[in-house]
Amino acid sequence: MDYMIVGFQDVLNPTTLFWVTAGVTLGYVLGALPGLGKATGVAVAIPMTFYLDPTAALGMLIGIAKGSGAGSAVSAILLNTPGEPSSAPTALDGYPLARQGKAQKALKMGLYASVIGDLLSTLVLIMLAAPLARYALLIGPVELCAILLFSLTFIGGLSGSSMTKGMIAAAFGVFFATIGMETETFVPRLSFGLLELDDGLSLVPLAIGMLAVAEMIVQAGNIKALDHESAQIVDGAAREDRIITRDEWRRSIPAILRGTVIGSIVGILPGLGASVGSFISYGATRKASKTPEKFGTGMIEGVAAAESADNAVVPSSLIPLFALGIPGSVIAAILIAAFILHGLTPGPLMFVQQPRLVAGVYASMICASFIMLAIGYFGQRLFALVIRLPLRHIIPGVLLLCSIGAYMDTNSVFSIYVMLAFAVIGFFARKLDFSFVTFLIGFVIGPTLELTFRQSLQLLDHRTVNLVHHPIAAAFILLTLLTVVWLGRGNGRRVGMAPAVAAVPGLDTTPGDTTEIKRED
Repeated sequence: MDYMIVGFQDVLNPTTLFWVTAGVTLGYVLGALPGLGKATGVAVAIPMTFYLDPTAALGMLIGIAKGSGAGSAVSAILLNTPGEPSSAPTALDGYPLARQGKAQKALKMGLYASVIGDLLSTLVLIMLAAPLARYALLIGPVELCAILLFSLTFIGGLSGSSMTKGMIAAAFGVFFATIGMETETFVPRLSFGLLELDDGLSLVPLAIGMLAVAEMIVQAGNIKALDHESAQIVDGAAREDRIITRDEWRRSIPAILRGTVIGSIVGILPGLGASVGSFISYGATRKASKTPEKFGTGMIEGVAAAESADNAVVPSSLIPLFALGIPGSVIAAILIAAFILHGLTPGPLMFVQQPRLVAGVYASMICASFIMLAIGYFGQRLFALVIRLPLRHIIPGVLLLCSIGAYMDTNSVFSIYVMLAFAVIGFFARKLDFSFVTFLIGFVIGPTLELTFRQSLQLLDHRTVNLVHHPIAAAFILLTLLTVVWLGRGNGRRVGMAPAVAAVPGLDTTPGDTTEIKRED
């Protein structure tokens, strides 16, 4: 508690609040623009925080992730084109409400549900991360190696439609992590005589290339489909069309609480993603409704359910990162670079070594929730104009920021070459349906996995039978094998079905159709 008070003192100053506000605002805009989103924004913004105070820098980056989740509802409601896949359920009822002249009502409910889900999930993070970290301190190299192997297998199996492709992506991530000095002999590996590769590949240009640049290449190929004129949404004349009534709050509060619980659980489990949480929440609310047949025609509790779950996933997905040092999502994997850059190594020891900075991060996350409420409430009409910018004007600016960000990471043009190389890899990964999430997480945990594996071999004296002295490690190895069997038998199984919506331009929306919902990368 004492550290939390100090944390709020560190955050509640004009400079830090400004950068947290800037992060939330940038995230809101990126979330509203189809094809961008939190991963792109955080990856590009990391080099821009080099000269900021650690609390301000980390607060800004987390603010981008938080704001993006809320901003993606704007385009889902007004354009029927979600800024991120996780806001597709929002469009199911949000866009019909907008067509009925109730766009302001839908936008407000989306914002309120986002803030409530985000804030409650942040409190869950604060309550669970430190207690779990105490148990994590009892884990040795053998146990940690088994846990990392299980996490990589679990994420690889769930982060795409094919477990085989997920595991291939994870293996390639670990492979690229081996580039550089070997951990024991300090002999360069796979450097091909290039001094720039002796220290290994940097996560920042790699992530920018795979996420931002590759996404811009894909979006450039879809300009004709995405750069379209949206239908004009006109607000209704009645006051009830612009405010949320008491009856609507009564129907929506249970949906918000249910969505927050579902989103928090989905966030804690590695590899699922916000899309799974929002669709499960929407489906659960529809099933619990007395009039499920009306969903898809403008039920405001549908918007509340989807947005609360969507935004609850981001804070809770940081629990495995803070408690164990294991990234369970693409945002967590990217944030590792920022945390280490500013002196905070994710894992159980950070609560012992940097308790004040951890408290500052918690305080900035809570402040970001309230800042998101203010920005969303007063800036809705402005964001509605921003999302109508032609895509051909957005892509060049994003590519410029990507190049600057990659260069700033090492002050070397070589980082731009790395970015471009992994942009090509990311493009083909998207086209061939390989999970770039699993690739990034494999790349991040690769060095730790290799180190703990080498240490485990020594501790076990190269004898598998000695695992009986490490029951936790044996249990996770067994879980890994069971996961491979379970996911292998269900390979290709879909998450669920939902009524069709123009989640992407050109998608047929004939009544009664269904569209397959895949897990989100």
